[in-house]
Amino acid sequence: MEIFLTIVSGLAWTIVYIESIRLGFTHQPYAMPVAALGLNIAWETIYGIHGLTGPVDAQTIIDLLSATADDVIVNTFFRFGREEHPANVNRPSFIGWGVVIFATAYAVQALFIAEFGWVVGARYSAFLQNLLMSGLFIAMLVARRGTRGQSMVIAVAKWLGTLAPTILIGVLGGLPFIIGIGLLCSVYDLIYIGMLWWAKKKPLGDATRVALVAESAIE
Repeated sequence: MEIFLTIVSGLAWTIVYIESIRLGFTHQPYAMPVAALGLNIAWETIYGIHGLTGPVDAQTIIDLLSATADDVIVNTFFRFGREEHPANVNRPSFIGWGVVIFATAYAVQALFIAEFGWVVGARYSAFLQNLLMSGLFIAMLVARRGTRGQSMVIAVAKWLGTLAPTILIGVLGGLPFIIGIGLLCSVYDLIYIGMLWWAKKKPLGDATRVALVAESAIE
């Protein structure tokens, strides 16, 4: 069961990353909220490299492959992300702020390890950043006033990618904190799936109504 759920989670997140890369280069906005992207790539590189210090298991391989995919998504952020901001945000300012966000993400992951250790720190940081990501995807749908750079493939795979470790670590491991955060992730993910489904049914030009319904759904 453990290896099955690990593979399900890894496969689901791989789908998220591949689809994010595809959307990033075809729609040319980045397809993952930058704060979540920063925490993700920091988590994957830190724990992936740490996993190489002992027997290499499936999770270490998944982490390193995911970090490689995240590198490409980071590239789409720096290449196309400036257009998502007001005209008075020039490219040097945008790049500088992006570097600060990614550096902060690595610092946050290091603080989790310093406070909780490698095993507990990995669990707490992973689930908390997934909860943040679930909320940020909803915010991205609202901010973009439509589905540009987003897809149902990402929405469903992201949900399953967090649900599997919630069962593995929270339910089977008997950890109430992980169960609770994991369930909250599912609630937000299902809300996002519903909002995205509704938005895709509307004409592409009806951006205002999409935004208003999205805003009302998260109030």
